[in-house]
Amino acid sequence: MTNNKTEITTLANGCFWCIEAIFKRLTGVKSVLPGYAGGTVKNPSYDKVCTGITGHAESTQIEFDPKVISFEKILDIFWHTHNPTTLNRQGNDIGTQYRSAIFYHDEKQKEIAEKSKKELEKEGVYKDSIVTEITPFKNFYVAEDYHKNYYEKHQDAPYCNFIIGPKIHKLLQQYGNDVKEEYN
Repeated sequence: MTNNKTEITTLANGCFWCIEAIFKRLTGVKSVLPGYAGGTVKNPSYDKVCTGITGHAESTQIEFDPKVISFEKILDIFWHTHNPTTLNRQGNDIGTQYRSAIFYHDEKQKEIAEKSKKELEKEGVYKDSIVTEITPFKNFYVAEDYHKNYYEKHQDAPYCNFIIGPKIHKLLQQYGNDVKEEYN
């Protein structure tokens, strides 16, 4: 928790360029920082994380106002904007650094995350089992500056067009009421 008005969550669901582009568009989200979470090496670099040896996942740390957007809503969007059934992989991004994870910051987040995962599995939304790890938050290291606002800076790049663009389109279709006006 940062103060009485905002909360922090740390999520991993593939490339952090995708996660940042999705969550920064949500009403009630104050900031989204791409970075590395869950590893054992202090102050890792992108090059080291890409090797898979640091144990970190490409992640985002999201500061949000729970009076505007609930943690439950954030998780709902998290579950539906990536494939939580593929172990250490999102599309062509392969390796432990692309795993699906919720790094909970307190017991309340843990309970909500576990409940939402169970409900999603019960609904049968995915034909395969959800492999998303729900684990205590240990560390977060902000990524290098060139990763910040990557989608906005490189919308014409093939990765942005073919991977991030469709995820944003899906967000606007399914969660348009939760998107900040400037992104609609």
